[in-house]
Amino acid sequence: RGALKKTLKGTTWTATLVLTVFSAAIGGTFQYGYNLSIINAPTSYIQKFINETYMERWDTGLDTSQLTLLWTCIVSAFSLGGLFGALLAGPMAVKLGRKKSLLLNNIFMLVATVLMIILARFLVGVNSGVSMNVQPMYFGESAPVHLRGAVAFSSAVFTAFGIFLGQVVGLTEILGAQNLWPYLLASNAIPALIQVLTLPWFPESPRYLLIDKGDRESCECALARLRGGEVPPSEMEEMLQEKERLTSAAINSHSTAKTPWALFKDKDLRTQLRTVIAASSAMMLCGNDSIYFYAYYIFLEAGIPLQKIQYVTIGTGASEFLSSILSNFLIERVGRRYLLIGGYSLMSFWSFVFTIALVLQSQGVAGMPYLSMACVFAYILSFGLGPAGVTGILPAEIFDQAARPAAYMIAGSFLWICLLLVGMLFPFIVKTLGNYCFLPFMVVCVVSALFLGFTLPETKGKTLAEITLEFDKKNSRALWSLEVLCSQLPLRPNA
Repeated sequence: RGALKKTLKGTTWTATLVLTVFSAAIGGTFQYGYNLSIINAPTSYIQKFINETYMERWDTGLDTSQLTLLWTCIVSAFSLGGLFGALLAGPMAVKLGRKKSLLLNNIFMLVATVLMIILARFLVGVNSGVSMNVQPMYFGESAPVHLRGAVAFSSAVFTAFGIFLGQVVGLTEILGAQNLWPYLLASNAIPALIQVLTLPWFPESPRYLLIDKGDRESCECALARLRGGEVPPSEMEEMLQEKERLTSAAINSHSTAKTPWALFKDKDLRTQLRTVIAASSAMMLCGNDSIYFYAYYIFLEAGIPLQKIQYVTIGTGASEFLSSILSNFLIERVGRRYLLIGGYSLMSFWSFVFTIALVLQSQGVAGMPYLSMACVFAYILSFGLGPAGVTGILPAEIFDQAARPAAYMIAGSFLWICLLLVGMLFPFIVKTLGNYCFLPFMVVCVVSALFLGFTLPETKGKTLAEITLEFDKKNSRALWSLEVLCSQLPLRPNA
């Protein structure tokens, strides 16, 4: 084990690894952030287009409730497509490999550019669902152990970059004008084409080639390219040991990987599965996407002119982008566990302060709109520092090659279902709770910090065997504590 770590610490970012990350991410998680962002600027224009089209066909317009229902369908189509894509990602990653899955995933995006609205948003969602699962898997399997977190965290950096760039491109001076919104929605074809033209030149995941396909020669070739010309012998040995272990468990290189149902039934992996489900659900239930929606009202109340709000909103995307870059440098120093717990703890604090600011603002207390605005940026910064990126890394680090695709399918499904639920319920939460609308998100953040603090071991710089041992230790301690508690309970006297 010491020899493995010594060998891997000599491995650094090579040109091939850097370009592989860029090529995969620009058509992968970048698209998720970009398409999440670009739909906001032309909202009123699209609704007007829908109403005018309906008027031309039926000689009557849509009332407000009907228009809201149609817009809800358009927004929900993205999340439903993401859920379908998450379920599709596992079989694609197993059958086609990580790189080919990302390449073929661009078909959904390119077809979506020539379709209109609801169906297009569904296909864009499918593309995002696949890339959100396959890309972290690809990165985690292609990076050396000591860079695994930083490489995999690049997925979050590109997501934040996509959100930021989508806000910039959506400015009225660029593609956010009324006559240009169809081009804005179709602009997602450009990153897809960049990936189609560049990714074929880069190697497939070495672990996939060796463990899933049984092709050692191709694995060594890919590993040599990613590591700067040499195959690290200890890294190769670690992969061979994992392959041998899976073979001894009757899962050889040509067999089908674990299904989600098989993963649910596996008692040895139950704690790991609960951890990634909780982390993925919390990432969407924490309210970060909702605060982007609420930011418009906060900026307006702070006295920012209506026509200038679009420029201030860019600051929210820039905040998440900058914090994700900072976290990318911190993750191999601080570790995954502390970034997650710290991120949710900070979000808990800022949501509490935000609620107080909103209540005092409604009572006319001076300066509260500015405090509310500061809370918006602080909340987004806290999210970008930990939960935004670490969440997607976990399945790649705590599951083996056979279970990893199924783990991403399950985690991705919970992520997209929670995104759909928050998107549908948040308007009702605002209507019901008013200035206290962020208290449910505060509860989610507090519970998430506590749960992950108790269940998640540190995975920084550790092999899968070491991480599994850490989970086993936590399970043993939890079981021992439960046995002690039960032994101390008074026995019920016989009747």
